[in-house]
Amino acid sequence: MSDVKAASLHELADLVFAVGRQLRPPADPAFEPCTPIEISVMRFIHHHPGTSARAASEATLLPSSNFSRVLRGLEKRGLVDRVVDDRNARGVRLYPTDKAHQNHQILRDNWDRTLRGIIDDPATIEIVNATLRRIEDELIARRSGTDADRDQTD
Repeated sequence: MSDVKAASLHELADLVFAVGRQLRPPADPAFEPCTPIEISVMRFIHHHPGTSARAASEATLLPSSNFSRVLRGLEKRGLVDRVVDDRNARGVRLYPTDKAHQNHQILRDNWDRTLRGIIDDPATIEIVNATLRRIEDELIARRSGTDADRDQTD
């Protein structure tokens, strides 16, 4: 890889991190604040309602003990419902609650106010979104491939 390309990739990662740090939580008193780890878990559950705890733990890169602690906290605060799996009584399915959906809407409204006017061209926004989605998907796929490779060598 050329030095120019490597420098560009380093800048991309640096900017993604920096932009994420600039997105502040809403000041709305109805908003239930979450830690970055809790946001990661809620994001996965929101995008995959009915997911298993194991899938959510793996997707958020949390060891099961840490994930269980985070999940208990989210459940206690009324953001996640655990529902016994109809097909496996030992398993549970995770769903965002109505409070979680309200929290998500407050967050979306906050981000709309925060980001509005920075990039107004819908085509540019879609290109940025598609690029970031592709990066996320590829990083997940690479991690899964690495895990599978590691399992085969153990």
